[in-house]
Amino acid sequence: MKKSSLSILPVLLWLGLFLLVPMLIVIVISFMGRDDVGNVVLDFNFHSYAMFFDPLYLGIYWDTIVLSILTTALCLLLSYPLAYYIANAGPKMQTWGLVLITVPFWINFLIRTYAWVLLLRTQGIVNDLLMDFGMISQPLQMLYTKGAVLLGMVYTFIPFMVLPIYVALEQMDKKLLEAASDLGASRWKAFWYITLPQTKSGIVTGSVLVYVSTTGMFVVTDILGGAKSAMISNIIQSQFLGARNWPFGAALSVIFVITSLILIALFNKAMSSRYQKAREVRS
Repeated sequence: MKKSSLSILPVLLWLGLFLLVPMLIVIVISFMGRDDVGNVVLDFNFHSYAMFFDPLYLGIYWDTIVLSILTTALCLLLSYPLAYYIANAGPKMQTWGLVLITVPFWINFLIRTYAWVLLLRTQGIVNDLLMDFGMISQPLQMLYTKGAVLLGMVYTFIPFMVLPIYVALEQMDKKLLEAASDLGASRWKAFWYITLPQTKSGIVTGSVLVYVSTTGMFVVTDILGGAKSAMISNIIQSQFLGARNWPFGAALSVIFVITSLILIALFNKAMSSRYQKAREVRS
């Protein structure tokens, strides 16, 4: 066995033991049945997958996909200008920018989420300020809405988008921008045909991190959305911990993984096509 193969053997063993094996167990459970008290029994069937096509679960899954895509898109739109500014700033400003981006990680996630409750509730800080300035006559219902969930998701996961894009911007070849400027290209054309394609890896990495994290997040939905908002992750949690319907929870998990892989592959293909067109234009 080659030395290079031996070096990646621990990684393969780790992924196999803690990723592939648990996933295979989940797949097997998804085809099993359960008895009256919720224990998994050996009864091969597709009942759990058939339950997913109930309009209730299809609606929740659709809402999950829409919310995850919106969160990813907003994070990308907000993060790219910020990462671009940090990457092109001076060394001192870069340091402070990265520190400020990572500061939220120094605080417990639940504390940060409950802070939004204090800000958005009817008697919260935002409503008090709006009423003090005479902008509203009565408090707005901002908490326990889809907008509050979207805000909480974007706030939570925006660092996961900024950092990969920043790394990609730092690693790009700046000489190409100088060449484009010498050839008379405007700053917008230089950005569109040089900077953006070269940061494809950061965009894809950040988008995958945000999308997957959003679809699997149930804490923000519980705290900021209340009973009015639910995602597929909330249903999976309730099936495993509350309803004791492990086969259905496992089936939802398998469907979630397959759907996420398909969407990620489509997004990566779209980005690759965009990158290829930019290369053809440059050549």
